[in-house]
Amino acid sequence: MNTFIKTFSASIVIIAVSVISIELFTASTFEEKENEKFTEHFQDNYKIFALSLPEAIDFAGEKVPLNLVDVSEKLDRELSVNTYWQSNTLLMLKRCNRWFPTIEKILKEENVPDDFKYLALMESGLTQTVSPAGASGFWQLMKDAAKERGLEVNSDIDERYHIEKSTRAACAYLREAKAKFGSWTLAAASYNMGMAGIKNQLDRQQATNYFDLVLNEETSRYVFRILTAKLIISNPRNYGFIFRDSDLYQPLKYKTIEVDSSIANLAEFSFKQGINYKTLKFLNPWLRDNDLPNPEQKKYVIQLPLQPLADLLVNDKEQVANFARSQQQGSNESGEGSKQ
Repeated sequence: MNTFIKTFSASIVIIAVSVISIELFTASTFEEKENEKFTEHFQDNYKIFALSLPEAIDFAGEKVPLNLVDVSEKLDRELSVNTYWQSNTLLMLKRCNRWFPTIEKILKEENVPDDFKYLALMESGLTQTVSPAGASGFWQLMKDAAKERGLEVNSDIDERYHIEKSTRAACAYLREAKAKFGSWTLAAASYNMGMAGIKNQLDRQQATNYFDLVLNEETSRYVFRILTAKLIISNPRNYGFIFRDSDLYQPLKYKTIEVDSSIANLAEFSFKQGINYKTLKFLNPWLRDNDLPNPEQKKYVIQLPLQPLADLLVNDKEQVANFARSQQQGSNESGEGSKQ
C-alpha cells in the first residue's frame, strides 16, 4: 500500500511539473511574440530624424559662418535640443502669438533688429520668471540694470514685469552694447555675459567677433539658442510642430486707466472696476503688493480687460456683482442721510 501511495504521489508531482512547464513555455513563447510585435511596431512608428541645418542664416543681418565646424555643430546641438523638447517649444510657440506683436512694435520704434524678440523668448520663455540670480521678467533684467535704464523697482512696483517698459529698457541696453562692440551678435552675447565680460574676452583672446571667441558654456551656447528659436518659430512645420490657430494664445484685449493717487487696497479697487484681484494682477504683474503707495502722485497706467476677456478671467462673477451692489447701496444710504 505504501508503495502504491509513493508511486501515485510521484506521478502527481511529475504531471504537475509537466503542466507548469508547459504553461511557462507557452507564457514565455507568448511574451516573446509580444516583444517581437512591440519591437516591430516601435521600429515602424517611432522615428527620430537628424535635422538638416539651413544653408545660410543671419542674426540681425549679420551672417553666421556655418562653414566653421564648431559653429555648425553648436547650431545642430541647439536645434536638436529644442526640436525634441517638444512640450517646451510648443508652449513657446503658443506664447509668441500673444506677445510678439507688442515686442515687435517696440523693437521697431527703438531701432533694434526684430531678431531680438527671440532673445526675450530664450531668456524667459515669455513668462514672468525669476532667475536664481534675481533677474526678472520677460527680458530677465537685473535690478540695478533696470534702474539704470529708468525702470522703477521696489517692493510695491517692479517694472521689470511691465512688458512695454521692460522691452524699452532692454532696447536701451542693446543699443549701448551695439555702439560699444559694433556688432549686434556681440551685443546679444553681452546680454548674457555683460559688456565688461565680453570686452575682457575680446581683449584677452585678441578676437574681433563672437564666433571666434572661447567662452563659458552658457554664453558659447547663447546666440545659437537664439538662432534656433528663429529657425523653429519662423517655420514650425519644418520641425514637426503642427497646430491650429485656435491652439495659440491670443493677444489680450484691454483698455487703460490712469491713476495718480495711492490705492489702499487693490482687491477693492479691482471690484470697483468690475473685475477681481487675480485679473488685475494677470494684466498688471508689475503691481507687486496688495496696495499702490503713491505719495508723489506719479501717473501710472493700469490695464483693465475688455469683454469678453473679463468674463474669461473672473470665475465668481457674483462676488464682483455683490460688491457693486453694496457700493451702490452705500452710496444711496449716504445720499439719503445728507438730505435729512
